[in-house]
Amino acid sequence: MSKPERQAEVESITATIQAAPNVYVTDFAGLDVAKMTEFRRRLRAAGAKYLVVKNTLAERALDQQGVTALHEHLKGPTGLVLSTEPLAAAKVLSEFNREHQKPGIRAGLVDGAAVSADHIRRMGSLPDRQTLLAMVAGTWNNILASFAGCLDALREQRGAAPNA
Repeated sequence: MSKPERQAEVESITATIQAAPNVYVTDFAGLDVAKMTEFRRRLRAAGAKYLVVKNTLAERALDQQGVTALHEHLKGPTGLVLSTEPLAAAKVLSEFNREHQKPGIRAGLVDGAAVSADHIRRMGSLPDRQTLLAMVAGTWNNILASFAGCLDALREQRGAAPNA
């Protein structure tokens, strides 16, 4: 690869990283073409993108963004999961990793903060937004029902008490 080609590739990676503030570094070794295609399809459905990169070019692109926390994880076969929505991409990455034990999760960058592989797995285990909202609504419903039951019991208690 000539120097102008490398520079163009670094600029392309830099532009892609700028467009997606959430980056997860993975190890794709051991994934065959069919599994890689399935993985990319799932990521696209979640609004994410998978980019196989050369480590030195990825380092240069991250340096241009002022990110040095991921450099130690850029060794061996490296793929970057790029997303604007951190939970959706982490969920797809974690689920696919559980099913196939690949790709290996190394580290990530979520809204400018470096995170570990364990943090990404925990993010992937969180319920989606709709489920969380339903859980909050159910909790509020239970609280209000309990409060209404207490008020009804108080009303009955006061109604049964003799007038003094």
